[in-house]
Formats: sequence, structure tokens, C-alpha cells
Amino acid sequence: MATEEREEAAAPRLVRPYALTSGRTESAVDLPIEATLEVQPSAKTATWPEGDLSGRIIELCAASQSVAEVSAKLHIPLGVARVLLGDLISAGHLKTRATISENTTTDERRDLIERTLSGLRAL
Repeated sequence: MATEEREEAAAPRLVRPYALTSGRTESAVDLPIEATLEVQPSAKTATWPEGDLSGRIIELCAASQSVAEVSAKLHIPLGVARVLLGDLISAGHLKTRATISENTTTDERRDLIERTLSGLRAL
């Protein structure tokens, strides 16, 4: 094996987080880590390139995920997840659902807290 081939094989195949967000560090939308996401009809009709991170996010959010869960399950930093989710929300492909309100039951609060903690532990 040539020296160049060995160096290429040994090199890590990582994409830097700033490359995923085009260098942006702030989301266009304020997204708390416990915010849950809902897929909108426009996302279901959109065509996503194979392996595209936005498409993977849409697939994942079909089962209502929180920001923390998206970050953990896709193995991306929380800041990157927020930027990408903000882009999808701005484009009308995702919508955030109210997390806790006066009408939220104790069981719903407990479920939300457990899911958020689970997502954070997975980070």
C-alpha cells in the first residue's frame, strides 16, 4: 500500500460541526432543549438527498422528538442541532409544540422531563 493510501485510510472521516451549519452558531428560532418538534406536510412532500442530515432529522421527528433527543440520536452537538432545526422550522418543514403550559398534566410533565434527561444522558 502506498504511503498516501495509508495516510488517507488512517485519517478520520469527520465533518466539523461548523461545516454542517455553514459556520453559523445561532439558530433563527429560539429552541429550548426540551422543545418537541412536529413534522409539517411540506416536509413529507420534500425530496431529501440520500444521507442528507435534514432528511434524517425529518424522519426522526416523525415520532415527535425533543431538541435534545435529535442531538443525541443523530450524534451531533446541541448547538448544531438547534441551527439545523431552526432552518427546518423557518422553511416550514417542522413546528415546535408547546412544552409545558398551565394545562399540562403531571404525567405529561414527567414524560417530558424523562425524555429530556434521556436525551441529555445520551449526549
